[in-house]
Amino acid sequence: MTDRLTPEQRHRVMSRIHGKATKPELKVRQWLWQHGYRYRLNVKSVPGKPDIVMRRYRTAIFVNGCFWHGHHVETQNFASLPAITNSSCCKIPQTNREFWVNKIKRNQERDQKNYQVLHDNGWLVIVVWECQLVPKCIEETMLRVELMLNEHFLALHQPKVVPYGFQETPAAMAAEKPPHY
Repeated sequence: MTDRLTPEQRHRVMSRIHGKATKPELKVRQWLWQHGYRYRLNVKSVPGKPDIVMRRYRTAIFVNGCFWHGHHVETQNFASLPAITNSSCCKIPQTNREFWVNKIKRNQERDQKNYQVLHDNGWLVIVVWECQLVPKCIEETMLRVELMLNEHFLALHQPKVVPYGFQETPAAMAAEKPPHY
């Protein structure tokens, strides 16, 4: 199968693909905002510069394009949501195939490294794939994201366990009369 576009046309098409504020990312951001979640975008100080950073939840959300991050290639995605749709949502082009395979492999290796660094530092990493944001799947996908966020938030903010046998005496309230001795 040959490419229908000339190399110059293909270059022009590919050069116009942006990495920020993509349609899938905007869908995730809109859903989170409408449900009361607040976040920062593309925070450079967080490894991997995640698309969405929720410091309160200590969570980094990556909204990955299926083609650019190799969703069609069998990999172990560190913290990806379980697939809702067919994982063969994208195909590697037949033209210049070796270049694209290597490019996608490098992207995957970089992603895995960033996910591991974040995880090792106590962050929850959520990967949302472009194919999981189609109209028939977006609500289920985002409810899963919400569940993961809330579970992680609760785990981060669990009350401290009092050691066995130690009981703290309750402090007197300001409105109480002082004790009589």
